[in-house]
Amino acid sequence: MALSSDRQSLIPSFLYSTSKPMNLHKTAAHSTSTPSASAPSGGFMIQSPSEPGKIEMYSPQFYAACTVGGILSCGLTHMAVTPLDLVKCNMQIDPAKYKSISSGFGVLLKEQGARGFFRGWVPTLIGYSGQGACKFGFYEFFKKYYSDLAGPENAAKYKTLIYLAGSASAEVIADIALCPFEAVKVRVQTQPGFARGLSDGLPKFVRSEGALGLYKGLVPLWGRQIPYTMMKFASFETIVENIYKHAIPTPKNECSKSLQLGVSFAGGYVAGVFCAIVSHPADNLVSFLNNAKGASVGDAVKKLGVWGLFTRGLPLRIVMIGTLTGAQWGIYDAFKVFVGLPTTGGAAPAPVAIEPAKV
Repeated sequence: MALSSDRQSLIPSFLYSTSKPMNLHKTAAHSTSTPSASAPSGGFMIQSPSEPGKIEMYSPQFYAACTVGGILSCGLTHMAVTPLDLVKCNMQIDPAKYKSISSGFGVLLKEQGARGFFRGWVPTLIGYSGQGACKFGFYEFFKKYYSDLAGPENAAKYKTLIYLAGSASAEVIADIALCPFEAVKVRVQTQPGFARGLSDGLPKFVRSEGALGLYKGLVPLWGRQIPYTMMKFASFETIVENIYKHAIPTPKNECSKSLQLGVSFAGGYVAGVFCAIVSHPADNLVSFLNNAKGASVGDAVKKLGVWGLFTRGLPLRIVMIGTLTGAQWGIYDAFKVFVGLPTTGGAAPAPVAIEPAKV
């Protein structure tokens, strides 16, 4: 099938695999219609799907599908772990009262009842849905963009740097969407009586600290989420690649979809453990700043201490983030499979020599 030049895309072949092998080939000008319909010789391209209804890689429909997948993966999973997040935030803010995970659940149950475990679920759902849309959608965009800038050879050689740069760029945007809802969520969860949820908590927060107060925790949020997301995507891609390369004897494109999704969950869980560790100090800062009116980073360090910043609430967060990240990758890739796209990651093929064009 001949492709017009505006549909050709130089992309590194390691980024994705498909349900059946893709043919990377040297293209030649073989169209008999017009010169514009000819493929440039000497280049590599991935053909767009020929089946009706299939989504072409890196088309607007592709990015829209990734955005929807991000909404589902982040919004639903963060809402599901609201009880764990509630205990974690209160352990960070009031460790004298919430001394451990088990006692923390006991205190919440005694003081607020079973319904109290889901305080703040609405800002959690909305905030992290917006964050997920930007995180995954822009990650796919920036990964492609930086790969094109680097060129096929350098993109394959420095793929981890592309994962890191793409995920960091995406998270900067994603946190702008998340920050106002995170501020309200923390206040609702850690100050009983402040508000019932988002509908009354948001206007009350704005009246108290102004609209800019919603973004008071943006810099610490970047400090928490950017390292977290860089670790989340780069380690996931690396772990999944190595699972297919060393642990599974069958090539990825010959594996069943259920096995591929199992690999996505396992890779996501391991990546989540690393994410929790590198981002935990900033997570403590975000909780402290959003709970205490007028507080600064210096106030947080003084009260919590350096050791407290790194360790307070960490075991619970490792369990929560590991499960969360594994589920997010599982849901995200399941949605991609549902709409006919390949799962994320996979073993890199051997480099292919580029032959010079025949004149």
